[in-house]
Amino acid sequence: MYFLSILFLAQLPVKKPLSMQVLSASRISTATEFPIELLKNLSRNYILGNKASVTMASSDVKPKSISHAKKWSEEIENLYRFQQAGYRDETEYKQVKQVSVVDRWPETGYVKKLQRRDNTFYYYNKQRECDDKEVHKVKIYTY
Repeated sequence: MYFLSILFLAQLPVKKPLSMQVLSASRISTATEFPIELLKNLSRNYILGNKASVTMASSDVKPKSISHAKKWSEEIENLYRFQQAGYRDETEYKQVKQVSVVDRWPETGYVKKLQRRDNTFYYYNKQRECDDKEVHKVKIYTY
């Protein structure tokens, strides 16, 4: 379905190209101009504007080294929870979700709630969830 719509759009006549600004309703003169310009500029975050640019710029932080945990600690517990939700660590979670504070249990300081990349939520208990047999699976990233 998606492939057929691209073929259809590719056959439509192209008007003069728009500048690299976010499309506004006043700039779209015909119904055929919008989809073609969208497809042309999708790789440059044309429609998403600043939000995508900020995400891409902040995702440039790459870890320098990776090691596996040998022994459980509170830091390993929190890393386990972030990695269960699909993130390397708290740094990546904050970059991707663009949040400044992560929900934590006040009694223990462990992560309470995380939002996955598909926007579903993981809720965690106050107590330890990373069993001793799972500790070796936790990756520790060094920046």
